[in-house]
Amino acid sequence: MTVSKTRPTSDALLAEMMLLHPKLIDLSLGRVERLLAKLGHPELRLPPVIHIAGTNGKGSVTAYLRAMIEAAGKRVHVYTSPHLVRFHERIALAGAGGKAEPIGEDALVDMLMRVRAVNDGDDITQFEITTAAALLAFAETPADVLLLEVGLGGRLDATNVIKHPVLTVLTPISMDHAEKLGPTLAKIAGEKAGILKRGTLGVISAQPDEVLNVIETKARAVGAPLIVSGRDFDAYEQSGRLVVQREDLLLDLPLPALIGRHQISNAGTAVVAALALGERLPNLGIDERAIELGLRNVSWPARMQRLTGGPLPAILGENCELWLDGGHNPAAGDMLADTLAGFDEKVPKPVYLVVGMMGQKDALGFLAPFRGLVRAIYTVPIPGAHEAPHSEEKLAEVARSAGLQAFERTSVVDALGAIAGLPKGDKRVLICGSLYLAGHVLTLQEDGQSATGAH
Repeated sequence: MTVSKTRPTSDALLAEMMLLHPKLIDLSLGRVERLLAKLGHPELRLPPVIHIAGTNGKGSVTAYLRAMIEAAGKRVHVYTSPHLVRFHERIALAGAGGKAEPIGEDALVDMLMRVRAVNDGDDITQFEITTAAALLAFAETPADVLLLEVGLGGRLDATNVIKHPVLTVLTPISMDHAEKLGPTLAKIAGEKAGILKRGTLGVISAQPDEVLNVIETKARAVGAPLIVSGRDFDAYEQSGRLVVQREDLLLDLPLPALIGRHQISNAGTAVVAALALGERLPNLGIDERAIELGLRNVSWPARMQRLTGGPLPAILGENCELWLDGGHNPAAGDMLADTLAGFDEKVPKPVYLVVGMMGQKDALGFLAPFRGLVRAIYTVPIPGAHEAPHSEEKLAEVARSAGLQAFERTSVVDALGAIAGLPKGDKRVLICGSLYLAGHVLTLQEDGQSATGAH
């Protein structure tokens, strides 16, 4: 009698793959290219690819494009990172019902086991081997378009094995991951511009001059045509509408469903990319109606997401707003402060922040824009973080150095309880500073709602 081995879970396989991490990383695409060759080159069997890189906004632009393509009745795969609650979110497969859905556990385990077997214990990073698994899943499931978001940087990111995307998109580029991408804005821009390809149109969001100069130099070197915000197209809010203007076209559209002034720019980039995609692939049927529906129906968790119902808003009580955003770098701090200032212009309320941040992030740069805007900051740890976060004590110290009143708390629940204990009245609370913290918050919401039977 033979005893069958227990089928592993995706969590167990992902943990095992962490152990394959090279002791010394050679900065190249060699490892992932070797693995893809052993898998029969799934990267050559994909639907048309839109490759998206940037510091801020790439997730939102991806979400807009997904909503627009699905509104046109077409099937779209989506690759994003990091995930918020479950790894499966990173690999969204076009579904029979017309909506992309996170890969199922059985399918994810199958893909991971296949790449594990072919890799055969070779050194490889977890992102590289899971990207290979994602490309395998995308190649074997029918779809009309693949939205492929860069993990980190661009030039040497595992997603940059795609040689002939139908479009590339560069969202706003700013300082982040300096320890991996380089200490200057020009160096970071050079890494992200590494996704530009000969003959492939690059849609470029508004950028600082220093960044745009690097992008244009790279585009000339590789022969990539560009359409650049502020030069070739504009997006702005007018009379409660989104106006997107290209040299040959002017669209009067609804404001995007995602909240924040910065979403005007993100939505404009997505609209121009969708138009360009429709011109290159007319069979997709991406028209003004699909673009309008996409702007209205877009959803992207932890991007100025209003939390209503569930255990965390209940702590604050009635007439209090609770918001969640995964922003974690200085540019995101600027955008969030601007969004809160916009809220305050319309409906003034005392504002409080609950903040947790990863240790390598520029906490001072992120927090400084909130000076004069928020009453107090409550700093918290990040449970289950994949690397060392700032301690709540250190983060509070940084906040105080930025001229902000700050208090340390042991958890998000503890921080919300402290805010709820302040004098009664309307309050506006934003939880921010980390996508990992945002994932933890969404997990608390899910678990609490399941426990109470809420949906």
